[in-house]
Amino acid sequence: MSDRVLIVDDEPDIRELLEITLGRMSLDTDSAADLASARRLLSSGEFNLCLTDMRLPDGDGISLVEHIQSEYSQLPVAVITAHGSTETAIKALKAGAFDFVSKPVDLHKLRDLVHSALRLSQSANDGDGADAVTSSASLNNITGRSAQIAKLRGQISKLARSQAPIYISGESGSGKELAARAIHAQSSRAEGPFVAVNCGAIPEELMESELFGHQKGSFTGADQDKQGLFQAASGGTLFLDEVADLPLHTQVKLLRVIQEKAVRPVGSQKEQPVDVRLLSATHKNLAKEVEAGTLRQDLYFRINVIELAVPSLRQRREDIPELCGKLLDKIAAEIGSTPCTLSEQALAALQDYDFPGNVRELENILQRAATLCENNTIQESNLEFIRAPAPSAPGPGIGGTAEAGSAAAAAEPALDMNDDFSLEKHLEAIEIEAIEKALEETRWNKTAAAKKLGMSFRSLRYRLKKLGLD
Repeated sequence: MSDRVLIVDDEPDIRELLEITLGRMSLDTDSAADLASARRLLSSGEFNLCLTDMRLPDGDGISLVEHIQSEYSQLPVAVITAHGSTETAIKALKAGAFDFVSKPVDLHKLRDLVHSALRLSQSANDGDGADAVTSSASLNNITGRSAQIAKLRGQISKLARSQAPIYISGESGSGKELAARAIHAQSSRAEGPFVAVNCGAIPEELMESELFGHQKGSFTGADQDKQGLFQAASGGTLFLDEVADLPLHTQVKLLRVIQEKAVRPVGSQKEQPVDVRLLSATHKNLAKEVEAGTLRQDLYFRINVIELAVPSLRQRREDIPELCGKLLDKIAAEIGSTPCTLSEQALAALQDYDFPGNVRELENILQRAATLCENNTIQESNLEFIRAPAPSAPGPGIGGTAEAGSAAAAAEPALDMNDDFSLEKHLEAIEIEAIEKALEETRWNKTAAAKKLGMSFRSLRYRLKKLGLD
């Protein structure tokens, strides 16, 4: 049985064009010229997709999107907007539209949209299959049973049904990439690639080449054509982490890619179409970045169509025991040992801590404690390094502010020169702490961390391997 598409448009020529195009895709179609007719057809039959114009004689497409969201939540709906009507398209996406296409209708883009929407519709109807298992597993990776995490999972399931750009906000280490991966796994693009990139880790002079690709000979060292990250993610999802770190001139080109759904590699005169769902994130406040002039306002509106807020760990302390169990299992698997357990006092100490670095910091703390503990049980005494007063808000990196680091150093116990004292081990512990702090403050950018430590990248890489930190 063929999939059915409902076409809603008051222009007979547009309806006929869409009917012919979809008919050639072996799809059945029903057409309506107004909202009232569309609602009657929706109530009388099952559809796999609805395509609606924004301007209708008895209302607008937004009201139809909202009606479908309320009464037929599993039905993807896409809107047809006037050329250049960005504001209208964004309103439709926020109302729950799957995607949009502009007039005059680009039939190639329309066919891509229809294929994606039908995949989503099919996965919703086959909810007990392998795709559902994969989707469920992606949500289970977001550990916790708190109300905040339950809300996050629900939002992810809903947002995954759209093609709208999503901005994922949250503090460093809170799990923004984990949320992005869950959105991808729940979406119609799950079988496509998921490409994640930290914009703050790419040198400015290589940014455009990395994102959009380049042609051979376009600059010194370009000895062959290179595919950019947008092309690599085509058919799937591109996650731009720390998007606020993009240079202004790159922001202009990114805006065009989002609007035109095409990239122009460095050195090329031709644009290449890309089919990418864009997710972005940063620990910074985007609105303040716009005020400061470091983020273009038009780009802000395009990447922040829908915002997904990931809660900090201190906002969901009741999840700490479950997170500790999962992280200790992961640590044990990595080193091939039996998982450590936490004493009641150690767990209480962790639940009292503010975690400026969130889940990433919790994992770091457990890794250190697991190496210090005896009899495979982490005691409160193994958590001395979290006893310093934690800052009320996170600093620029996962480890918090420089002042907080000084306070922690001041709170460290005096050197205990007992009979078993080993200067080599003590110096190694200091070296590990300094390297970890530099990596945390540079968001794990090894080049920047090496510079901060006053050593070469090669030296840092050697030390990381020697100390077992790579």
